[in-house]
Amino acid sequence: MISFPIKRIHIAMLMFSVSVTATADGEIDKTGESWSKQFIDVEDGWFDLGSFLDKAHGFVPVISPITEPAVGYGAVGALVFVDRDTSGQNQAGVRPNIAAVGAMATENGSRGKFAAHLGTWMDGNLRTLIGVADADINLEFFGLGGDRNPGQRGLDYTISARGGVIGASYRLGDTPFWAGLRYARATTNVSLGGQSALPPIIPPLDLELKLAALTPSLTYDTRDNFFTPTHGWYLDLSATLFRQSLGSDRDFEKAAFTAIRYQPLSDTLYFGARASAEVSSDGTPFYLRPFISLRGVQALKYQGEEAAEIEAELRWQFHPRFSLVGFGGTGMARSESRLGDSEKSVTSGGAGFRYLLARRHGLHMGIDVAFGPDDPVFYVVFGTSWLRP
Repeated sequence: MISFPIKRIHIAMLMFSVSVTATADGEIDKTGESWSKQFIDVEDGWFDLGSFLDKAHGFVPVISPITEPAVGYGAVGALVFVDRDTSGQNQAGVRPNIAAVGAMATENGSRGKFAAHLGTWMDGNLRTLIGVADADINLEFFGLGGDRNPGQRGLDYTISARGGVIGASYRLGDTPFWAGLRYARATTNVSLGGQSALPPIIPPLDLELKLAALTPSLTYDTRDNFFTPTHGWYLDLSATLFRQSLGSDRDFEKAAFTAIRYQPLSDTLYFGARASAEVSSDGTPFYLRPFISLRGVQALKYQGEEAAEIEAELRWQFHPRFSLVGFGGTGMARSESRLGDSEKSVTSGGAGFRYLLARRHGLHMGIDVAFGPDDPVFYVVFGTSWLRP
């Protein structure tokens, strides 16, 4: 899969309205009283989106804030169409078909537009993905494996990328294993900001490329909840193969492994841990090199030919609706060169709070404040910070 330059943009889905909402028996509900009751949990009287999510069937305007320091504060706006079986059967276990079209913008001038469809078929055993995007993203390049430009400033650049992805994953029998395959293709163009000559750390051939790749993957998933898991494993191994035979200008590879564990420690304490590692081969464009991905660490600031991180989180459910979160982690980016190996390690940590937004779905939402090597970073979290499809 061709990775979007910012693969970790923390967002919150804030649903403001829906033009068509189906009731349990399929009739259209237009009364103000019934509408308001969809957002109140009858068991405890708190604000809750569970009923709305169960019955949503139509167009939903969505606003998703962007808080990633690599691009600055901004927002994603989208029109999402939820196509759910309104017969009431298998509503809890089967993800609905979801289509979306939208755009994003941030304070540093990054812009983009996209369209995507997530499909679920064969009683939930087959999941498909189709997406296209056109984006111009303003970023900084800080070198590889601890190599930095003078003054610790990054090299400003803009990457223009236009392309798409299509893929599917299939459950292997009745097991928790999923086999996946994706094909992605994009045309990229890089322009440097305020540079009269190309810096030696950026290969000239990286500035304009056609990229195409196949990504086979194997996933083991025993999480008890998609949104905010409390128990289970998520293991994912993937290899992204860029090949000229597929339409790419050059051959290179990337491989990634992610392991996430969720474990309840008591009725109110929940522990989670994540470990990730990614490697890249010779010929990988500088903007696709692996980087340290931690809360509190600017995305793409610490890149290398290899990168890995580990992060732990403890959540205390001190109230049926409210919980507190503490987290911390460390990561390393490493590269090799003729002058010897270079690497950079960083640590980060922070705290936050969560609100149980949809009780029946186990969906929590909240805010994290993280502290790392630079300024504190604010994140809006929808579900879990380690959300995986």
